[in-house]
Amino acid sequence: MLIVQKFGGTSVGDLERIQNVANRVSKTKEAGNDVVVVVSAMSGETNKLVGYAEHFSANPARAEMDMLLSAGERVTASLLSIALQEMGFDAVAMTGRKAGILTDSQHTKARIEDINPTVMQESIKMGKIVVVAGFQGINENGDVTTLGRGGSDLSAVAIAGALKADLCEIYTDVSGIFTTDPRIEPKARKLERISYDEMLELASMGAKVLQNRSVEMAKKLNVNLVTRTSFSDEEGTLITTEENIMEAPLVSGIALDKNQARVSLMGVKDRPGIAADIFNKLADSEVNVDMIIQNKGHDETTNIDFTVPVSDLNDAKRVVDFFVAKGEVKADSYNENICKVSVVGVGMKSHAGVAAKAFSAMAKENININMISTSEIKISMVIDEKYAELAVRSLHDAYELDK
Repeated sequence: MLIVQKFGGTSVGDLERIQNVANRVSKTKEAGNDVVVVVSAMSGETNKLVGYAEHFSANPARAEMDMLLSAGERVTASLLSIALQEMGFDAVAMTGRKAGILTDSQHTKARIEDINPTVMQESIKMGKIVVVAGFQGINENGDVTTLGRGGSDLSAVAIAGALKADLCEIYTDVSGIFTTDPRIEPKARKLERISYDEMLELASMGAKVLQNRSVEMAKKLNVNLVTRTSFSDEEGTLITTEENIMEAPLVSGIALDKNQARVSLMGVKDRPGIAADIFNKLADSEVNVDMIIQNKGHDETTNIDFTVPVSDLNDAKRVVDFFVAKGEVKADSYNENICKVSVVGVGMKSHAGVAAKAFSAMAKENININMISTSEIKISMVIDEKYAELAVRSLHDAYELDK
């Protein structure tokens, strides 16, 4: 088998942990597998480098930041390769450039456009363990680029796709994907398997084990993804196609997203195209709108409510102020004390009554639902933040996810 293994910052947090990673990689190699390892910077290293840059400039050039920040992963890759060589394994460290990772030119948040895996393939044929510095690539001009948050996961998935690897293992400090956050609900159960689509929903709803960019790429490239812990030999969770899951459960998990704010626009001028104008301007300001509700009034006006990430709220306010100044919105209000709780499962497609059970669970706890959004595999509800954890536990119980 050809296995790509990715180790995050906490897994390579110090020299002892890098040695532990070397031991784990060596076992995979000794079991007869070809191995490509993708590494993050040691935990805290990236922040330290950012601090160095900010000592000289409050707004350093992005191209220079890419050159600087990419160093963290190169340090880890070199150290791991040295550790493996010392154990008697033929290992070689590679930068993103040498690994053939080509990106666009969006410095600090580049997107992978192509991978030329030739150099990696040649080393694998020679029996070498390839250790790649994650989070980085080069653009068409040969400039170093970095991939933004979760970039090393992205590197690993893209490399697994390019090499047609049998498996891509993402090692973190958690042992897999759970039915909900175990810190909120101690009865949360680890899932053996979950579909790409369910994982995408959970990731976009605040489950922080994997970022949705990585899951999207795994789905696109048909990469079997396993997330597991580097601190034990516990089995992880396989993220795969729906077809590879024999009996899809009705509901796989409950997700909670506290990074939400509600925007309410009252007395919006009821003319054709007003909603398009508002939401186009929000999109131009890079405001990520999630749930939308529109109610037509009786006085030739309409009311529009929508949710945005808290980090986008100030940008959203500036857009709303523009329409208030034009006289097309009479009044506006904002609420940051909300959260979004979501029920996710591919089994919903073929079962009736899933939504009713969620609403009943909320009613039983006297939790008022402010907004509702549904898709084939998801029901999302906006509620007051003070009820967040109660809602998660109630829904977890209602769908018997601990069983």
